[in-house]
Amino acid sequence: MDIIERLTARATGRSQQVVFPEGEDARIVAAARLVHDRHIAAPILLGDVDAIRELARTRRIALDGITLLDHQRSDRIDVYAQHYVEQRPKTRLKVARRLMRKPLFFAAMMVRGGDAAASVAGVDHPTSRVIEAGMLGIGLMPGIQTPSSFFLMVMPEFRGRKNHPLMFADCAVNIDPTAEQLADIAVASAASAVRLLDEPPRVALVSFSTQGSAQHESVTKVRDAVDIARRRAPDVAIDGEFQADSALIPEVAANKLRAASEVAGRANVLIFPDLNSGNSAYKLTQHLAKARAIGPVLQGFAKPLGDLSRGAGSEDIVASIAVILALAAPD
Repeated sequence: MDIIERLTARATGRSQQVVFPEGEDARIVAAARLVHDRHIAAPILLGDVDAIRELARTRRIALDGITLLDHQRSDRIDVYAQHYVEQRPKTRLKVARRLMRKPLFFAAMMVRGGDAAASVAGVDHPTSRVIEAGMLGIGLMPGIQTPSSFFLMVMPEFRGRKNHPLMFADCAVNIDPTAEQLADIAVASAASAVRLLDEPPRVALVSFSTQGSAQHESVTKVRDAVDIARRRAPDVAIDGEFQADSALIPEVAANKLRAASEVAGRANVLIFPDLNSGNSAYKLTQHLAKARAIGPVLQGFAKPLGDLSRGAGSEDIVASIAVILALAAPD
């Protein structure tokens, strides 16, 4: 059983409600049908109910068992607006009501209020809008000041194991994070890995240098991030700076390392120094190694929030939901 099958099995039968702010998109409707029929989640589609029904009719997708909700006409707008104003007293109630009429914000408040386990969007909205709604509606988890993302990369074969999972972060959100922000990404990724992987997280911060083999301000940033992250999460195996091969390959680590490490050569979470390297690494791995890339999954939020790729198909969405629900559900 690979990791997606395992996470899907964990979600199956729990009937956790997932809200889809982009309910008028055909891919979302098809994915909602799949997650319902496979008993992975109880989907809620936001949008114009008549438009969703017409779309489902033309695509021959049954809607039985799927909740349709016209958020524009919901009596929850006033409730969520009031809650929003209580969080931000400087916001006028009129402004909050207007904000709640936007589907991303309504969905985020559903999650915050416990009316859904997670919100999943992104096929029709850029990542920045999904994050904005999450920041204002859900908020960040304690101790985290930087929202970030990860990709779950399922390697066809690695280290003698088929369908081997690795986590890559951050590949979609932070362009040039500071040392403090990199530490946030590392700590949040470790917390995500605890929920997803079947082994303890071993977090490697990646650079073009291994333990001082090169000197540059970008290398210093990574070293500083390691120190910060270790202080904040002393019980987690976090190490660096490592070149990618030193992080992943035991033989290379044995030749290059100057000091012993429980992470080097065995890393299962890679933290990249910037978006150039992270985004390029996941795409190269996806296409050259034929790895399955699930994500981007947003992290660092108080409750799960999913960001889908614009090109995601229905099965990709289903896999993302299994990952996101694993972050939401108790063990």
